[in-house]
Amino acid sequence: METSGQLETGLQGFRYWPGALEPLDQIRLLAEVRAVVAEAPLYRPETPGGRPFSVQMTNCGPLGWVSDRTGYRYQPLHPATGRPWPAIPPMLLALWDRLAGADAPPDACLVNLYRGPARMGLHQDRDEADLTAPVLSVSLGDTAVFRIGAADGGPTRSLRLASGDVCALTGAARLARHGVDRVIPGSSSCVPGGGRINLTLRRAAGFRVS
Repeated sequence: METSGQLETGLQGFRYWPGALEPLDQIRLLAEVRAVVAEAPLYRPETPGGRPFSVQMTNCGPLGWVSDRTGYRYQPLHPATGRPWPAIPPMLLALWDRLAGADAPPDACLVNLYRGPARMGLHQDRDEADLTAPVLSVSLGDTAVFRIGAADGGPTRSLRLASGDVCALTGAARLARHGVDRVIPGSSSCVPGGGRINLTLRRAAGFRVS
């Protein structure tokens, strides 16, 4: 089921479990994610400068990460529907319990859909109140060319995250710079219509709620 091991990137704290989810588990998780999207539709956020993201996104859990002209933040309501985010799917909570090594459950899960030329530039996950709590990332669908480097700069390395892979930013790698250079079309048949879904579990509690 899960293959434990730390990727040889020179970044202590970056953990990687290739094939943590078997194909049938991926299908089950995708069904749970589609139920989330039915309740909290995907939308395209904007940067504070007004530039639209190339990914579509939504959230689940008590808090959801959003970006618009007023900045980056967590909030309890979907910016388009005004309704609370749906609950985090049980399969994701089980993965967190098994792999994250955290004392408390996640209270936010970002759902990003990559299609076509969608990508994510190098960034750090630092909008959370407790920057020692891990970030757990789950991949479904087409393979992503993922790039990661130390928080304080320097060279980066890339690896391919396939459907069912799970990785985590913990300890010294919690603030690692990371991003997605591109997604390889047709590398998986998991997601109907193609593309990649990335699910990112976090502890956001304590951040200013608006």
